[in-house]
Amino acid sequence: MFKKALAIGLILTMVAGLAACAPAAPAAPATPAAPEAPKIHIGIVTGTVSQGEDELRGAEAMIKEYGDAANGGMIKHVTYPDNFMQEQETTISTIVGLADDPDMKAIIVNQAIPGTVAAFQQIREKNPEILLLANSSQEDTAMIEGAADFVVDPDSINRGYLMILAAKKMGAKTFVHISFPRHMSIELLSVRRNIMEEACKDLGLKFVFETAPDPMSDVGVPGAQQFILEKMPAWVEKYGKDTAFFCTNDAQTEPLLKRVAELGAIFVEPDLPSPIMGYPGAFGIDLKAEAGNWPAILAKVEKTVIEKGGAKRMGTWAYSYGYSATEALTEFGKQVAEGTMKKDSKDDLMACFEKYTPGADWNGSFYFDRASNEEKKNHVMVYQDTYVFGQGYLGNTKEVVPEKYKTIK
Repeated sequence: MFKKALAIGLILTMVAGLAACAPAAPAAPATPAAPEAPKIHIGIVTGTVSQGEDELRGAEAMIKEYGDAANGGMIKHVTYPDNFMQEQETTISTIVGLADDPDMKAIIVNQAIPGTVAAFQQIREKNPEILLLANSSQEDTAMIEGAADFVVDPDSINRGYLMILAAKKMGAKTFVHISFPRHMSIELLSVRRNIMEEACKDLGLKFVFETAPDPMSDVGVPGAQQFILEKMPAWVEKYGKDTAFFCTNDAQTEPLLKRVAELGAIFVEPDLPSPIMGYPGAFGIDLKAEAGNWPAILAKVEKTVIEKGGAKRMGTWAYSYGYSATEALTEFGKQVAEGTMKKDSKDDLMACFEKYTPGADWNGSFYFDRASNEEKKNHVMVYQDTYVFGQGYLGNTKEVVPEKYKTIK
């Protein structure tokens, strides 16, 4: 019995030894880790609250939607100096600095103030792959078209006619255009002014050009605003209450609105239209609770304007142009970087505007260069229908602008 047990034990020991010496079965190959999607950073450059609140608030909305790049998100937002004309080197370095980020895929400048062209040219040298988008450019048209991948502007050309038509629909007999030499040196603004004068002749209104101080001059923004406050009573007395007033500078819009309401004149829409362009400051409207909710903002502003006597005499766009342009161009840049949109597609761009302005009616076309008599396929002009408080939309996006206005210089 003992011998039998010993034999069985020896056999088991030998089997175990043989098993230990057998080569191990090959391990299953490891599943390769999925490659990480490349990081996409989008740079947004705007003015400060004092020079262009809507553009800045649009950037804040995009940070809320896509996250701050500093915290693992997508958006990097910087601002250029208020006194950008005297601080162009700072402006240029602020824009160019965004290109130091190796994950930067697109840079949007809104508004594209002087210095943007030089900044874009430097970025091209550093990283030609970055998509460069300019909105509301204040530099030579051909130069910004050459420096940017896509340029977008509120349609100063068609609006030059349509704002006069809107003023007539609102009962205006005179149209007063307020500006200063720096703005009149900007091609699109200068052409629009000339179109407005011609449209007034065609539609039976008197056209007047008034000069105001440049906020970039020694008087600064406060002095330029004070000038409007002090001059408006004399202007309304001179031209009458059935006069539509328009200024080319955002900072001067607030005092202009304040006096228009007090004196019973007419205001069609701001240069860069928005329910929050000038109206909250002019009428003391608190919109903190409605921030980012444009239908709610429009309703609250409209209620106040009507209470102040501005019904059917004051208008804007239902959605802020500056705000929605920041959103639309950021979305466009993101989708181009992701390969879901084409960087030269007007239809893709307009789809981005429509995404952020549900219910609004837009119209858009390529910029027509008067020197070369050709359309510029990387420059799009857009406009939204005019909304008159206490009345509603005027239907201006459905109006046909006479062909003659395309050739006015």
